[in-house]
Amino acid sequence: MPTRPLVCSAEEVATLLGMDEAIASQRRAFTALAQGTADLPPKIMHSSRFDDSVTFCYLSRLSADTGAVAKFGSVNPANQQRGLPSVSAVVVVLDPGTGHIVAVLDGTTVTTLRTAAASAVAIDALALPDAGELGLLGSGTQALAHARAFARVRPLRAVRVWSPTERHRVLAAERLTAELGVRAEAVPTAREAVDGVPMVVTCTLSRDPVLLGRWLAPGTTVVSIGSFAPDRREVDAHTVRRAATVVVDDPVTAAGHTGPVIDAIRDGDLAPGDLVPLGRVLTGRQVARTGERDIVLYLSVGLGLQDAAAAWAVVDAARAADERAAALR
Repeated sequence: MPTRPLVCSAEEVATLLGMDEAIASQRRAFTALAQGTADLPPKIMHSSRFDDSVTFCYLSRLSADTGAVAKFGSVNPANQQRGLPSVSAVVVVLDPGTGHIVAVLDGTTVTTLRTAAASAVAIDALALPDAGELGLLGSGTQALAHARAFARVRPLRAVRVWSPTERHRVLAAERLTAELGVRAEAVPTAREAVDGVPMVVTCTLSRDPVLLGRWLAPGTTVVSIGSFAPDRREVDAHTVRRAATVVVDDPVTAAGHTGPVIDAIRDGDLAPGDLVPLGRVLTGRQVARTGERDIVLYLSVGLGLQDAAAAWAVVDAARAADERAAALR
């Protein structure tokens, strides 16, 4: 008989999957993708006819010794006004041999951690080595997670936070100052948040650009995570045109789902072959930055493989904790 599945709440996932472990899991995911050793079927993204929510379903398998992982959930932008995470999801992990359910995990926390961790992997690979200032567009769950993750891979010295609601950006800046011990400042405009800073991350669900390319200083590395569907575009076309390199998590997925990429290919600003996979940068197969003045853009749409790597990191951590507890009994 199969053993009872591991069931983890949001708090339990966060306890088992620290940020450093989450970052390591994402390096594994993108390396496996570049090496062609993982299963990554197309994902399903369905925009509702009833409201502005998006339902999604991801399926993937990281390796032969880790079973398939599925994530099902919804993106509900209106949750931001309710003080709730925009993403709600559940992750199911299967045994590699039998296919039986190994674990059921809170997918919201898995998504938050793996997305921020993947962006940290990207910023570590793409940003200038001494980059220490961050312009943060967004003040919600993902924005805070990104600042925490970036602090694990870069000597973060200062953060400028902008979001449309003053109270939200002020609270976010106060939290980051207290948690990270950095100078975090809430600023009244998006332009002020990114002016002259070497690292910019956009964590919104905007259908219209919140970041304009003309604001960017030479050498800036931009990470955008909110353009997850054809009708979402956090960055404008000029940002794409100014980028010396456009890096994506997966070119095929990005070309089908990422608003700014779809627009750029349609308008002739990019060809599909211009998109550089993050995994190929991590494994040394391609170079993203050739000079200090290059603007590098990373557009992340999110992959099931990221969930698979993070989910199995949670399962492995839970099993290790059980073994330690058993040894003490």
